[in-house]
Amino acid sequence: MKKAIQKIRNYFENNYEFLAATIIFIIILAVKLDFQRTIVLMLEFIVIMEVMKMISDFIKKAKLRLRFVIDIFIIFLIRDVIIYTSHAEKDYFTILFLLFVILVFFIFRILAIKYSPSKKDILTKEEIDEK
Repeated sequence: MKKAIQKIRNYFENNYEFLAATIIFIIILAVKLDFQRTIVLMLEFIVIMEVMKMISDFIKKAKLRLRFVIDIFIIFLIRDVIIYTSHAEKDYFTILFLLFVILVFFIFRILAIKYSPSKKDILTKEEIDEK
């Protein structure tokens, strides 16, 4: 019995996301919040976090990462898809269009990661002056 309790404790110590999700889910049930509205609010929170991360990174490094911008758009579009699918009368054309745009942004994200310049590919000012 002690081994089982220790395994459970180790699982929660290493996977705090599961514990946090369980607590949030219990709060949603206890307060009787609308589940779709809660998901939309969480996605909006994630968008705000990504925007703040992008601004912070821009201030610190004086460069804007394309990956952050694409992530923000993807999360925002997923939020819109959830909103449109939760309506009683669904506009399937809009939903399919948004899913297509999300696919395009995922392709852009993959390309942005694959073809992002590494530190060794970026020339310093001295190297540019030498050429």
